[in-house]
Amino acid sequence: MPRKKEPTLENCVRDLRAARAGMTQQDLADLVGVTRQTIVALEGGAYTPSLALALRIAKVFRKSTEQVFWLDGA
Repeated sequence: MPRKKEPTLENCVRDLRAARAGMTQQDLADLVGVTRQTIVALEGGAYTPSLALALRIAKVFRKSTEQVFWLDGA
């Protein structure tokens, strides 16, 4: 019996960051305490953040965690 495909965690971090005039990946990384490479991977869908990081990112943008991150296919 084939396994059900796991839902993937999607996000709109890139869009939220772009909406903030001049906010770079490095700026966001500094605000939430990670490397720029982590933000690159997160925006590209290659990295799933910890709950603590997801909460810190949502707080930067003054959004709920669910407004920034959601499960696709759930």
